[in-house]
Amino acid sequence: MLRLSFMLLALGYASAQAPRRDEEYPPPVMLKITNHFRKICIEKTGVTEEAIHEFSDGHIHEDENLKCYMNCLFHEFDAVDDNGDVHLEKLFYAMPGQLRDILMRLSKDCIHPEGDTLCHKAWWFHQCWKKADPVHYFLF
Repeated sequence: MLRLSFMLLALGYASAQAPRRDEEYPPPVMLKITNHFRKICIEKTGVTEEAIHEFSDGHIHEDENLKCYMNCLFHEFDAVDDNGDVHLEKLFYAMPGQLRDILMRLSKDCIHPEGDTLCHKAWWFHQCWKKADPVHYFLF
């Protein structure tokens, strides 16, 4: 009985952490707006759609092209300087209300990136955000 209870708790926790993906979220308008940047950064970095999807909806994993894709997105949104410091206020400003609130909450403990390269610093932010809220985090 104890084993069954533990398994049910584990299943409940896993399902509670599943990413939210429905008609409303991620917001379709946001996906439409960011599609242009997505295409640019995929071409610049050579990242695969599978790597983006796995990180967004699956598990955190190491992939150099993916890390550089994340860095490219920050640069395309003009939200990072040459030192790899992300200017969160620029990201907050660019997001519509609901996403701004989510990003602000995600960023609470994700302030000082670690990494030897700009790509590694960008990945640090994304993995920090995903760990902070795997339900609402998404990578377009």
